[in-house]
Amino acid sequence: MAKKDNHGANLFELSKKYNFKLTDIRDFSSNINPLGPSKLAIEKLSENLNLVTTYPDPGYIDLKNSLSQYVNSNSEDIFLGSGTTELLREYIYLVNPKNSLLLSPCYSEYENELKKINSNIHYYNLKEENNFEINVEEIIQFINVNNINLLIFANPNNPTGTILTKDSVEKILKSTSTKILLDETYVEFTDTKIYSSVPLTKKYENLFVTRGVSKFFASPGIRLGYGITSDVFTKEEFSKKEMLWNINIFADIMGQYMFKDFKYQEEVFKFIRDERTYMIAELSKISNIKVFNSQGNFVLCKITNEKTAQELRNKLLKSALVIRDCSSFLGLSEKYFRFCILDLEDNRKLINKIKEIM
Repeated sequence: MAKKDNHGANLFELSKKYNFKLTDIRDFSSNINPLGPSKLAIEKLSENLNLVTTYPDPGYIDLKNSLSQYVNSNSEDIFLGSGTTELLREYIYLVNPKNSLLLSPCYSEYENELKKINSNIHYYNLKEENNFEINVEEIIQFINVNNINLLIFANPNNPTGTILTKDSVEKILKSTSTKILLDETYVEFTDTKIYSSVPLTKKYENLFVTRGVSKFFASPGIRLGYGITSDVFTKEEFSKKEMLWNINIFADIMGQYMFKDFKYQEEVFKFIRDERTYMIAELSKISNIKVFNSQGNFVLCKITNEKTAQELRNKLLKSALVIRDCSSFLGLSEKYFRFCILDLEDNRKLINKIKEIM
């Protein structure tokens, strides 16, 4: 059974406990792009605040067209939701898999939802000695031997940061009959031409890809997620259950423009790539920390001396720096921690404090 994953820090609770102002806390546990939302999207939102008195377009035509061009998919294959978790849950309930497969470690909500429908959950263990990489041949064999009906994984995977190429995902689709629920929450921090599987949705009906705007676009407050599939049955069932005006008009407006803001997207990608490279290199110099390579905007580390991640976290909290203790992830011990990329100054402060403590 997986351990409970509480999804990171409660900043309000920490501010009271340590007598910090909320604005003083640097949250390295949230995985949200530190550059903030698209300025173009914010500008368009501010220009249209008067539309609060207007119902959104029930078909969200402009939003879906913007999304379609952004991800290179058919507009009619896109479904909108209040964040990705809603879409993940709806697809899991629709497939209702007798046998399901998760990576270990992974995001806990997949397991939580599968347990609600009493699915027989199998686990493919990512091994530290293999740097938590996924062996495609092994997972294909596992799926076929165990009659897996639904494979769920994030690409890149949270918390390990490991990733499969689009070609590797296609190999699984070709070699098995399983349905795949692919969570691309963090894929925009990578080279999407190599790693995004959205183009495969046009070829394979047993693939359902989800994304959102919380992490890369730094807009968790608007609760906008989207799913992509070409499967006729799935589309029909999702359409039946779809609520009228399920996306508010401000999410509609911001979404239309953030997906068109290519300059912003390139800026975010380059900043995260460069800072991730720097932080991995700096932490790798510390003898008591093992750093794992990542394709996300976060990095997984392991403490190799007598200290624990909880001890490191508590010491960093005194400086209002919050990292993620990963002991709540299935398959990870009290030695693992994860941090995300923040701005230049905060990143260097974190590095220096970890060096000082270790």
